[in-house]
Amino acid sequence: MNAILAVGSGSSNDPLMMYIHYKPKNATKRIALVGKGVTYDSGGLSIKPTSGMIEMKADMAGGALVVGTIQAASKLNLPVELIGVVPCVENMLSGSSYKPGDVIIASNGKSIEVKDTDAEGRIILADALHFASQMKPDEIIDFATLTGAIVVALGEFYAGLFTKDDDIAKRIFNSSQKTFERIWRMPFSDDFNSLIKSDIADVANLGSRWGGAITAAKFLENFVDEKIAWAHLDIAGPALKHDLNNYTKKWNTGFGVRLMIDYLKNI
Repeated sequence: MNAILAVGSGSSNDPLMMYIHYKPKNATKRIALVGKGVTYDSGGLSIKPTSGMIEMKADMAGGALVVGTIQAASKLNLPVELIGVVPCVENMLSGSSYKPGDVIIASNGKSIEVKDTDAEGRIILADALHFASQMKPDEIIDFATLTGAIVVALGEFYAGLFTKDDDIAKRIFNSSQKTFERIWRMPFSDDFNSLIKSDIADVANLGSRWGGAITAAKFLENFVDEKIAWAHLDIAGPALKHDLNNYTKKWNTGFGVRLMIDYLKNI
């Protein structure tokens, strides 16, 4: 899994791929949940300013969501088989760090041009989504504190939903209305693929300034089996602590666990 290894190459702590399997005897569906597990994000060689690093111990919120959802599903004995995939890395700086200009071959054979080492979450999810696809689930849903662009677009109350599957979109939205963990469906047309074209690889890990959350999602699409229903949730806004709700001022929110438990109950 060269994509995960590349992002983790600058840290003294080795990367880890977490694989969790919940398989009840009465399972009616098989769903893969994939979560970004960047345990700390300095930005790598494309280093963040200090103010941008302070909250980055929370960059594993997508991975925590996956672990929490599967733990809750098992305690509730939900009749859904769940595959949890969480690539865990630190994105750090050292002489062994991956570099802007590198070309990485992901586990599905596609090449990635690194234009910015601070767009690392999508790189590790490339290998994780391909791994999940190989499990042949009925659905794949991934969760990531992926972009600041989604917070610019939707603020801290909403997560962005990206999918071409109207059925998944409808069911996730209905659960969001019930649990008040709110989502908003974003544009996801193939027009945006042109923004992440690369002259030296199959895809670049960064597009133009505009539509950054959309181009990040389109990047991920390259690593999902097109025959499998898939949705991506960018949870960068509501997952991190903020002052807008009285229970999220000091601690990160655990956003998405209630949303997904309701979603799974309704399957």
